[in-house]
Amino acid sequence: MPRKRPSPASGQRSRPVAEFLQIEGVSKSFGPFQAVRNVSLSVAKGEIFSLLGGSGCGKTTLLRMLAGFEEPSAGRILIEGRDMAGVPPWARPVHMMFQSYALFPHMTVEANIGYGLKHEPLSVAQRKDRVREMLDLVQLTPMATRKPHQISGGQRQRVALARALARQPKLLLLDEPLAALDKKLREHTQFELMEIQERIGVTFVVVTHDQEEAMTLSDRIAVMDKGQVQQVGSPTEIYEYPVNRFVASFIGAITSFEAEVTARAPGTLTLHVPAFGQEVTTREADFAPGAKVTLALRPEKLVISKTRPPGNAVQGVVKDLAYFGKDSLYRITLASGALVQAHAVNQARGVAMVADWDDQVWLSFDPSAAIVLGG
Repeated sequence: MPRKRPSPASGQRSRPVAEFLQIEGVSKSFGPFQAVRNVSLSVAKGEIFSLLGGSGCGKTTLLRMLAGFEEPSAGRILIEGRDMAGVPPWARPVHMMFQSYALFPHMTVEANIGYGLKHEPLSVAQRKDRVREMLDLVQLTPMATRKPHQISGGQRQRVALARALARQPKLLLLDEPLAALDKKLREHTQFELMEIQERIGVTFVVVTHDQEEAMTLSDRIAVMDKGQVQQVGSPTEIYEYPVNRFVASFIGAITSFEAEVTARAPGTLTLHVPAFGQEVTTREADFAPGAKVTLALRPEKLVISKTRPPGNAVQGVVKDLAYFGKDSLYRITLASGALVQAHAVNQARGVAMVADWDDQVWLSFDPSAAIVLGG
């Protein structure tokens, strides 16, 4: 039976990390350019772990070092306690699934899946059984005799996955595995990937620039920037409790304001926010009165109303709005000129929007919704 992950909202997805894959102080330089800088990570057996970041952040270089295609300039990589220094790619218990899928166009689905088994110590019957098992796993048995051009993009992705898993690696590396798929197919395939990984229990390390993909797939995420890991945690931890301004702004939408701590009491922090022209309260954080901080607010945490509500509230004018069906996005200009984004969920069918262009509205938020960061 496949294991079941705790709900992301439970905050329990960050479980104790068994030392299956260890990355210890790894750096990689190409001439004067340092692509990866002193990265240390541990990945648990059976975990889906994502390396998330923008182009040039070092995530793919780190993945290539795990695969053995690049050697670290410093540090070491261990898989089940074995140092991978000097171990060639074909001798590692690792397989890499490339973004392009790299399928052979002249071969059938069945032949593509079985290609990597040619040099395995298996009999012809065992190879056939393994291929049949992989076809069943990815639900492509009816497509076994087709060529790659005769199947859909999502099916080609599953062929590449089946070929990668056929050699029974202990660690599967996936480089932007869903980038070639359209949005709806990508969303569907994310859950297929998770179900397959649940069944086989192989450890996945996924490289992606897509925040939603990382949040959906992952047990834990490492957010990278300029070759360094900025934060490691569950999707809930990364989104709700970012450790710095980069992570807060990279994951999801957010609006940030300069602020100063004016008071601290048990459970409460009081901030003066110049852009608001007033004070607001948040949950207590480790900052003393006088500290310069950043107040960050997610659009979905803000409530729009025509009348002033109690608690944290600031007035503004609707500058722009966009209707997305399930929700609407409002861009609201405050008296200070600051621009704030807010989402409103369209819960009832055909109900008028909360506000229209040029309406004066109030934005309010619960103290627990505010993110307070240093400087």
